Amino acid sequence: MKNIYNFFVILLIFSNSLLSQEVEDQDRNQEPRTILFIGNSYLYYGDSLHNHFKRMVEEHLENYDGGASVKSATIGGARLKHHDVERLVKPRAISSIKKFDLVILQGGSSEPLTKENRKEFSYFAKKHIESIEANNSKAALYMTHAYVKPHKDFEDNQIRIIEDIYTKVGKENNVLVIPVGLAFEIAYKEFPDIKLHQDDGTHPNLKGTYLAACTVFASIYGISPIGLKYDYYGAIDEGDKMLLQEIADKATSVYLKKNY
Repeated sequence: MKNIYNFFVILLIFSNSLLSQEVEDQDRNQEPRTILFIGNSYLYYGDSLHNHFKRMVEEHLENYDGGASVKSATIGGARLKHHDVERLVKPRAISSIKKFDLVILQGGSSEPLTKENRKEFSYFAKKHIESIEANNSKAALYMTHAYVKPHKDFEDNQIRIIEDIYTKVGKENNVLVIPVGLAFEIAYKEFPDIKLHQDDGTHPNLKGTYLAACTVFASIYGISPIGLKYDYYGAIDEGDKMLLQEIADKATSVYLKKNY
């Protein structure tokens, strides 16, 4: 009798293990694999954010070819209104990809900063999101970072305006907002000597681009970037890599927990 009992206990444990693995595999299969970034020079500085991001995803997903699956469409200085999103998301409009699982929209840096610009941003975000969803893809918004000195439009607490409009538009359209701007804010608050911008006070430098990529990765896949091995082939030293991963983890944990 005892042997029969032990047999059923082992069978139950084995069955639960298989079920758990099946659920995990299903969740993994639902994770976005084909991804399109649409934006401006904020995305292509520092050897392009999508290049760093795809190498991180290659660590996360088995048998994943990031070069074939992650694409970027950028126009220098562009706002949302300048992108032909309806065309970009059509089958094979970019390479051989039939459908993007996720399309990430990055607005212009000045779009949140005036009432008129915010109204325009909201309109085109909704328009583009509708085009993306009509193609059976999901959309997300990439919250931009604020200016720093010596940029002529730098203002204290500018990130609050950026955060407010991206959060508002995200909720109105029921899409994910990726809090890159908040990751930059946390970094500068906690580590005043860190430098994430170019000397122009607007574009990200390599560390800024790496931080942004970690934040996108954590937001999309719902896992911490802490522990990722990717360091741009040694260009990001171990200390900076860990610090930037921890900042991205903090930004996404705080923002996504509060808003989703």
